[in-house]
Order: sequence, then C-alpha cells, then structure tokens
Amino acid sequence: MNRPSLPRLAAYLLILAAPVLVALPARSQATHFSHTTIFVTDLQRGADFYEKVIQLKKIAEPFHDGKHVWFAIGDHAQLHVVSGAKEDIPHDINIHLAFSVPSVEAFSKHLDEAGIKNYGNWAHSSKAPQLRPDGIKQIYLQDPDGYWIEINDDKF
Repeated sequence: MNRPSLPRLAAYLLILAAPVLVALPARSQATHFSHTTIFVTDLQRGADFYEKVIQLKKIAEPFHDGKHVWFAIGDHAQLHVVSGAKEDIPHDINIHLAFSVPSVEAFSKHLDEAGIKNYGNWAHSSKAPQLRPDGIKQIYLQDPDGYWIEINDDKF
C-alpha cells in the first residue's frame, strides 16, 4: 500500500485550497455596497415608478410574498422597494438616491413624456439642470412616496 506522507498530503491539500484561500481574504477585506431599501405605501405604484420612470431593471427577489420588488442599480448593487409603510412622510432632499444617465436633458424630456411635472434644480426654482462645482449637471425629483432622487450626468 502506497500512502502519501503527512507532509506531502498537507502540501497537496494546500495546493487544492489555494484559490479559495486567496479569494476569501480579498472578499472579506473590502466593504462594498450591497443594497438600499425604500419603504412604500403602495408597492405597485412605487415599483412602476422605478421601472418606468427611472428605468431600472427588475431582478429576482427571494421572498415571493408580494411585498418586495428588487431592482439592479449597479453591477452588484440593488434597490429594494418594500411595501408596508402606513403613510407618506416628508423626506429631506439632502437624503436622496442618485442615478447617472448619459444626458440629463434627454432624461428631462423622458420625464415630461412620462407626465412627471415636478422636477428641477436643488431649489426647485427651475426645471433646467443645475451645474455642480465639479461640472456635473443634475436635476431632482421625488418618487410617489416622497423619496428624493438626483439624476446626473456623472461619467465616473
């Protein structure tokens, strides 16, 4: 019977485990964004807004309970829209979701075509995009539950 020695067996197991051992520290060392959640009074209304107006893509959600709709908002990031809020509450514009688009002007036209009337600069004194100090154009609007959304043309 030809059995490998214990050191040789350990070396062989280490070679097999090396890809896993290398990958684990890389994944566990960096904090990364996973998802954000908004709590809405009407799930269908909220989901329709994010799908049709903001143009996000729905993705599978594991609950299948009729209370959750998930959207992709990045390569590995999600927006979870969850029903159950009892009332719309005021939200401060300083707390907002931000999405980048190729053209703020084209997106503004899409908003007009979708019947969204209340959007514009930070102060809401104009529908024209405002220019941030770093040269990025932006507009703001609210979803049906009052959550603020920034649309900008940041190219990263």
